[in-house]
Amino acid sequence: MKTTLDELQAFTAVVDTGSLSSAAVQLGQTASGVSRALSRLETKLATTLLRRTTRRLELTEEGAAFLIQARRILEAVEEAEEQMSRRLQQPAGRLRVNASAPFMLHVLVPLTGGFRERYPDIELELHSSDQIIDLLEHRTDLALRHGPLRDSSLHARPLGRSRIRAVASPDYLARRGTPQQVEDLENHSLIGFTQPESLNHWPLRHSLGEAWSIVPSVWASSGETVRQLALAGEGVACLSDFMTARDRAEGALVEILPDANTHVLQPIHAVYYRNTALSARITCFLDYLSECLGEQAWTRHG
Repeated sequence: MKTTLDELQAFTAVVDTGSLSSAAVQLGQTASGVSRALSRLETKLATTLLRRTTRRLELTEEGAAFLIQARRILEAVEEAEEQMSRRLQQPAGRLRVNASAPFMLHVLVPLTGGFRERYPDIELELHSSDQIIDLLEHRTDLALRHGPLRDSSLHARPLGRSRIRAVASPDYLARRGTPQQVEDLENHSLIGFTQPESLNHWPLRHSLGEAWSIVPSVWASSGETVRQLALAGEGVACLSDFMTARDRAEGALVEILPDANTHVLQPIHAVYYRNTALSARITCFLDYLSECLGEQAWTRHG
């Protein structure tokens, strides 16, 4: 390969910082050294990657296309180096993790002991929030999110999927009767979410469509509050399996209208900014989480 990693780093640094001098500071080099590396790269590729004006540098069409490949190459090299580094040293330091209260309580907390035993030098800092947070603003390294991801500059790693079901307590069903068809829900107490509104569209097939939009009798902002209300016999709720698998196994909650369920699977992702200093901790945590989630009964969508 004619092109060197130093030249690729110089090119991407200039694009990211917007100037030769800023790229030089980022790379710990001189501006003239960065300029020479960029010139060598353009000579080897026999094309102009950046147009130089008196005020700024602009990517050419060829430069924009090459930038995508350059970033992929540098990320692959960085990942290979990190993998080797993890073989030689035990990851250490603080890892700040954010998740919704239900995911924290039902998934992460039970797995924390095993992770700390395996990686005793990593200090876990666990935060709960039922709203999507800005990772940088809240000084968070990693967030676990369930449901569709918004467009974002974050790196995302899929961890699994969890089925959504309509459930109620046996006590509630004994008092109010078990719905035999989706339309029967109009005569029941329904527990819904204040936001997002999409959580009040239940995956139940009926004569007019594939989803049933509810008008809640009781509203809650947290999935855990919805679960507790359902356990207390306050009505029918629609919740993800990672929250209710144990309740259903123990008979505390019962699935209703299973034949109408459209088998919607809620994706679960980890999202984070790529940060070399943290990547070993993040990777260890995600590898452990993936391993453990694969052993959970609710991930098999039974």
